[in-house]
Amino acid sequence: MPSADSSTEDTLDLKMPPEVLALFAEGATEEPTREAARYRGEDRATSGLLDRVASWPSADTPGGQFRLVPVDLGRDLETITRWMNDPAVAEFWELAGEQGVTEAHLRAQLDGDGRSAPCLGVLDGAAMSYWEIYRADLDPVARYYPARPHDTGLHLLIGGVGDRARGLGGMLLRAVSDLVLDHRPACARVIAEPDLRNTPSVAAFLAAGFRLSAEVELPGKRAALMIRDRALRDRM
Repeated sequence: MPSADSSTEDTLDLKMPPEVLALFAEGATEEPTREAARYRGEDRATSGLLDRVASWPSADTPGGQFRLVPVDLGRDLETITRWMNDPAVAEFWELAGEQGVTEAHLRAQLDGDGRSAPCLGVLDGAAMSYWEIYRADLDPVARYYPARPHDTGLHLLIGGVGDRARGLGGMLLRAVSDLVLDHRPACARVIAEPDLRNTPSVAAFLAAGFRLSAEVELPGKRAALMIRDRALRDRM
């Protein structure tokens, strides 16, 4: 899988941001406010923890118009399950199996607190990739590297075999990390932790302007810690 657990495990050793602490205080009242309600139910993709991914505009890329579309289980589960059962994907995501395996992985994020947003990547109107945009500083992965407030992580898989080995990965990673930096002003770094054995993935991040910061031991894998810095985005 792409990380120890991108959405469900508590990170009790981390300092929680003010907006999360405010939610706990609001949750103690008998009638939660509308602001607190935004972090629950079907509105997680619009959650303030990720500056409302669902509202981000499309990106104009050399390969066409690209947009992140929040996952809808009724519409997207079959497609994502098929991708997860592709042997090249299953080797690293470890979510092969019946539809319920993929559903459980997606529901853990959709029913969570908004720290991870699962999305389809739609290129010129065609769904061709799966993404997870997540708060790395609030994720268990923060225990394994020097996390900074508002670090934002990316997980990516290219769905169709015909879309692989065409340079799309690097192109789209650059586009999505640009979207993060453009629409998350508090975020100074976009990070990723692909499996070191997944050399095409590591190469795609390098092509997208990420740098290899370190090798880190995560539960279940040795990962390449890839970082794209806001301060260096125009140089790499």
